[in-house]
Amino acid sequence: VSAVSNGELNADDDFQREMFFYRQAQATVLNALPLLNQHDIATKRPDDYFAEMAKSDQHMQKIRKKLISKQLILEKSEKAKKLREQRKFAKKVQVEVIQKRQKEKKAMMSSVKKYQKGITDKLDFLDGDKKTAKDSSGASKKVQRGPSAKRKFKDQKFGFGGKKSGKKWNTKESFNDVSDFRAKVAHGRGEKGGRKGKGGKQNKRPGKSVRRKMKGRS
Repeated sequence: VSAVSNGELNADDDFQREMFFYRQAQATVLNALPLLNQHDIATKRPDDYFAEMAKSDQHMQKIRKKLISKQLILEKSEKAKKLREQRKFAKKVQVEVIQKRQKEKKAMMSSVKKYQKGITDKLDFLDGDKKTAKDSSGASKKVQRGPSAKRKFKDQKFGFGGKKSGKKWNTKESFNDVSDFRAKVAHGRGEKGGRKGKGGKQNKRPGKSVRRKMKGRS
């Protein structure tokens, strides 16, 4: 300003010209700031201010709602996808469980048929799926002890499972074993045989009339 008033400014000098513009703007700001503060006009931007808004607040609220709705749609889609995967996995597990049960049932029926035919003498499915060493040792001890007295009596009375045909057939050893042979019994000359032979007398029951007389005498 002083250079313009004194006529010392050289228009061809770039440095002087730029400095003149700077000082002129500085003098204007120094004169304007007190007037703005006097009329309560803000001269400083807030701390969270970055740039002028290209859109109005209403428009920005619409954009915000749109973004929130898109986010909710994405979250719902992710949840639905996870639910589908869980159902698919649950269905797969259910199919595997059903197949396992069918396999166990088939094995059980096969074991029962083998037991009925006498092919095997035990039913593995009765022991359960998991057998410990303690259980197996206990089972072996039980087998070594043998059947109980009740079991022996029932076997003697009703027989036992398994193959029965040919049980009473003679063998070479039984044919050659004559230790139990008794000639008197075999030829009817023993005590029983004499009683039942031709010369023996059999005790006959008295008739009905004789029994009545005997009853009347008593």
